Amino acid sequence: MEIWVDIRNGELPVVSEGIDRYWVEKPTQENEFSVHEALIHGPKSILGGHFVVADEPSQNNCKAAIGSAEWLLIECETWSMIPLENLIAARQGSATKIAAIISTPQQAQGAGFALEQGVDALVISNTKELIEAALITKSQRHEVQVKSQDEGKRQAEPYELGPFSIQTVEDGGVGDRYCLDFTSLLELGEGVLVGSSSSQMLLIHSETIPSSFVPTRPFRVNAGAPHSYILLGNGTTKYMSELKSGDEIMILHEGGTSRVATLGRIKIEQRPMLKITFKTLAHNKQKPNEGHVFMQQAETVRLVGQHGTRHSVTDLPQNTVVIGWFGGVGRHVGSAIESRVEER
Repeated sequence: MEIWVDIRNGELPVVSEGIDRYWVEKPTQENEFSVHEALIHGPKSILGGHFVVADEPSQNNCKAAIGSAEWLLIECETWSMIPLENLIAARQGSATKIAAIISTPQQAQGAGFALEQGVDALVISNTKELIEAALITKSQRHEVQVKSQDEGKRQAEPYELGPFSIQTVEDGGVGDRYCLDFTSLLELGEGVLVGSSSSQMLLIHSETIPSSFVPTRPFRVNAGAPHSYILLGNGTTKYMSELKSGDEIMILHEGGTSRVATLGRIKIEQRPMLKITFKTLAHNKQKPNEGHVFMQQAETVRLVGQHGTRHSVTDLPQNTVVIGWFGGVGRHVGSAIESRVEER
């Protein structure tokens, strides 16, 4: 996103870093422009059109220019988000970019993130408050873009999930159960990797499956006990007890694809627990050690099985096949290490 500053009064802005273009009376430099007779002029060519949006007909006139102009400079007669949102939606799939004139710092966030995309440029007067607000919005847009690109890369990186066989299900006493509530919704087949050992972790399904007794919580995973390891978005692990709101957790789909979700809240309550013991069935894994995980004794807590199946932890016969991840190495402060580490 760009920032354009109106300096037609001849005063230079107090801050120049982060400013992309200047609105002047007569442009002579590549980063200058002027507006005359409803057209945006650069030093050598016309950049686009200037539109004052006051009602639906004037909004439609602006829409008609989408696809034929590089830039549309939008000035709302009375500030409103609706015309901006309509124009952002209308320009989808075209090369036309939208610059919005704003007059208050509060409008920077609204225009900068309209429809989760935002305009392509904020056009502001030469005041310290507006410049600061625009620069903050520009920085936030950059952070969101980088994060989105990182998440896209992570989604494209499959994790090799393998089969594990349930050995025993025993009473685990009463313990602290951690429910992880995310800031985005999870889908059927998605969950988190949890285990008492960081080298063997099971895929715990999200609360996206309807039940006769409780509503779904599609933002939640009932993830078990505080001593358990959980896989983070950067590939390291943490103990469940170390998690805090804002942490990024790796979300795995049963098909092996992954993405990152932000932890919004942790709900900790004392509940009866089950100790679930399992071992890997993967033929290429040496030393198929047994692993285990402590989960709340509740019908709505499920492990992910093969071929789209899900198994409640309260109904896990011996030799039930579930899927998980075999890390194969030890961890030190969450990072994989080659040193010998044995966890029982």
